[in-house]
Amino acid sequence: MKVKILLVEDDTSLGFVIADQLKSDGYHVTLCTDGADGFKRFNEEVFHLCIFDVMMPKKDGFSLAKDVRKMNTDIPILFLSAKSMTEDKVEGFKSGGDDYLTKPFSVEELQLRVASLLKRVNIKPEGNEEVIIPLGSYLFDTENYTLKNAQFEKTLTKKEAQILKVLCKFKNQVVAREVVLNAVWGQDDYFVGRSLDVFITKLRKYLKEDTSIQIQNIHGIGFKLEIE
Repeated sequence: MKVKILLVEDDTSLGFVIADQLKSDGYHVTLCTDGADGFKRFNEEVFHLCIFDVMMPKKDGFSLAKDVRKMNTDIPILFLSAKSMTEDKVEGFKSGGDDYLTKPFSVEELQLRVASLLKRVNIKPEGNEEVIIPLGSYLFDTENYTLKNAQFEKTLTKKEAQILKVLCKFKNQVVAREVVLNAVWGQDDYFVGRSLDVFITKLRKYLKEDTSIQIQNIHGIGFKLEIE
């Protein structure tokens, strides 16, 4: 399996150039043009490296990196920015970045930075993420969106599966509402918040066959998927 890179760059011309170069180097590249869409895609697929522009609409690169770090503390993050000020680089590292590349940059420098970041982590493209997640007596198939046990089988909607997948990542931990909302919808306003509550109610109904599993509301914070 190829190493998968998430590239989020709002300059479409530059984004296509970078993506084409990385693809020619043998990487699989997913290109997004704003931070909100980038975070949604991050939670829909398995990636091994992130490249984020800093100045972007909807969600800037630093905010995007902070959200990604809530979900994954290990994935390498490379920032691209036209700003070369020391304070901007410091902010980049504080937000969870591993490296910082100032525009304009050469293809060779980009290639070296990417290769260097991938060497720092133990990349395991095969089996990097569970496809079948055991939940008490249930098995949750994250690719086919199915949830089943001996007495029950349900094909989830895409949103239901995405929400349950986020909760599974934080199993027996509290996950903030805004993390779930941004991961699934790319925004955390009032209306999508009400939709989230409806989906949570449905997931509770699907999981009721096993009393050892509970999705708890943590007042003022978010949710907790508890499995005894």
